[in-house]
Amino acid sequence: MTLRWAVRSLAGEAVAVGLVAGYLAYQDLTSTATDLASALIVTGFAVGGAVLLAVLARAVARRRSAARAPAIVAQLMLLPVGYYMIVGGLAWLGVPLIALGLVVTALLVAPPTTRAFGLE
Repeated sequence: MTLRWAVRSLAGEAVAVGLVAGYLAYQDLTSTATDLASALIVTGFAVGGAVLLAVLARAVARRRSAARAPAIVAQLMLLPVGYYMIVGGLAWLGVPLIALGLVVTALLVAPPTTRAFGLE
C-alpha cells in the first residue's frame, strides 16, 4: 500500500511540475522577455524535473531498487524550496511542499515499501 501511494504521489508531482512547465512555455511564447535565455533555462529545468519525476515514478512502480534513493533525494529537495517559499512570504505554498516531501519520503522508506523492493 505504501509503495502504491508513493508511486501515485511521484506521478502527481510529475503532472504538477509538467503543468508548471507548460505555463512557463506559454509565458515564454507570449510575453515580452527581458532575458530570453534565462526564461528558456527555467522552462527547461521545469521540463527536466517533470520528466525526472515521471521516470522515477515508473521505476518505483516497477520496483527498481536503484530508483528509491533518487526518488528520496527528489523529495528532500522540496524541503529547502518550501523553506524559502515560507521566508519569501508564500507560506500557503511552502508548508504543503515541505509536508509533501516529508510524507512521500516516509512512504518510500516505510518497511512495507522496503519489503516490496526486496531490500530487507
